[in-house]
Amino acid sequence: MESPRPALLEILRTPITCPPDMVAVAGRVCVDRFETSLVDRDSGRAWSPFFTPDRERAAEVFAFYSARRDVAAPGSLEATIAIPAPSSFAIAARAVSAKGVVPQGYLSADQAEAACSAAGKRLCSEAEWITACRGDVMKDYPYGDRYEQGACNVFREDHPSAMLHGNAARYHDDPRNGQLVVAGKTLLLETGSSARCASKWGDDAIFDMVGNLDEWVADAQGVFVGGFYSRGTRAGCFSRVSAHPRRYADYSTGTRCCKDPEVAANR
Repeated sequence: MESPRPALLEILRTPITCPPDMVAVAGRVCVDRFETSLVDRDSGRAWSPFFTPDRERAAEVFAFYSARRDVAAPGSLEATIAIPAPSSFAIAARAVSAKGVVPQGYLSADQAEAACSAAGKRLCSEAEWITACRGDVMKDYPYGDRYEQGACNVFREDHPSAMLHGNAARYHDDPRNGQLVVAGKTLLLETGSSARCASKWGDDAIFDMVGNLDEWVADAQGVFVGGFYSRGTRAGCFSRVSAHPRRYADYSTGTRCCKDPEVAANR
């Protein structure tokens, strides 16, 4: 990789002020340090990360997979893995960036955008997201320029729908998908668990931009980036999927938010 150009270095030195849960990126934008989790905007109650943030739809999903589990073959993974209970309150979702929590999957782009907006933030543009992922020395992965298996939570050993249902192409709203354990670890990890998967910005870092969950960015047609735990990709910060509309959501789709910064005084 070439060293950053002088003009880029000047941008990187530009002091900006970001909220404490965000990281200053390239002197231009604040980016959430961790993948999004959800709370209710008014009460602050946490929403289950294993269900779409829609109370009625979450109840339907829970009932559907509970019925399937009741008739599953005894001893099968589908019969033995418990289904988590959905949150039972009506939610006006607000995005939160916090360490050590299960990030929110099952998000559509529209839901992600609304949750970021409720937090006084917005979806990142794709260009902002890629810049943030590459770090202040513009690497292809958060940790360097060569792919290293296991550094980020991507390209994992198996696909959850194949494990639970014998069919990787179906049942993508099953709330158990991310909770399956392979090689001693859940497929979906808590935020910040992959210490090496850190995109460095000065003395700070943004975590899990590659792997764990795909992340919706601001695109009128629908784009998510970064890859998720079972996606077989080595594209790193350039992993990109544009095959689904903004209304699409499954166990692998999450987000993180951006915010326009305040430029520090007395530069």
